[in-house]
Amino acid sequence: MFNKNFFIENTKTLFYALIIAIIIRSLFIQPFYIPSSSMEPNLLVGDRLFVTKYTYGYSKHSFPFSPPIFKGRLFQNEPKRGDVIVFKTPADNRTDYIKRLIGLPGDKIQFIDSNLFINNSEILKSRISKKDTIFCGRKKIDVFTFEELLPNGKKYNTVYLKNFSYQNSDIFTVPEKKYFFLGDNRDCSKDSRFLTSVGYVHEDNLVGKAQFIFFSSDRSIGSIFSFWKWNKSIRFNRFFKKIS
Repeated sequence: MFNKNFFIENTKTLFYALIIAIIIRSLFIQPFYIPSSSMEPNLLVGDRLFVTKYTYGYSKHSFPFSPPIFKGRLFQNEPKRGDVIVFKTPADNRTDYIKRLIGLPGDKIQFIDSNLFINNSEILKSRISKKDTIFCGRKKIDVFTFEELLPNGKKYNTVYLKNFSYQNSDIFTVPEKKYFFLGDNRDCSKDSRFLTSVGYVHEDNLVGKAQFIFFSSDRSIGSIFSFWKWNKSIRFNRFFKKIS
């Protein structure tokens, strides 16, 4: 016999749970999956991380499907140079990218002889390894690993192909209310250097700041359902790793 009250109560419970989940995802914290190698060595394909929505305030892109419910940002906080940020690509205002913030509004960014310059000052990078191998798509590439130091004291690791394929560039002058992003995998990242596909990112397109990895697995070894391979496929050493 059909129990109408049982059906109604369970429908209400599911509805309230959905509303709470949307509120948490929109205003507080959202999980993201890393699908590409553009942020190696710091973020690996298969990393799952939490991004805080409230760090930079809220825009329409804080909400699912980016509804045009208001313009600009509410409770806005300025991002810091070196933050790892999820943003909507300017090309379609829909696709999520994750990169490192390098250029602030008004900055001049340039590569000279493979060295990064911000406002005509070279960014110090110290080589810490000559023998690392990372991914570029599905290919493994040999790289030099460097520690870079930004003007605000932020440190992080980057990798460059040994032939430094990205040698020189024009000067990128970051427009007002926009930002310039780079991938840490410098020779294997579609980022603000490519003006037709990514380019400068408007402040309204910022989704949130990447905070820490909560789970990581290597799908090339096996599916998460292949429990007999968990000792090799799950990267336990990356659980709850803070993103710097």
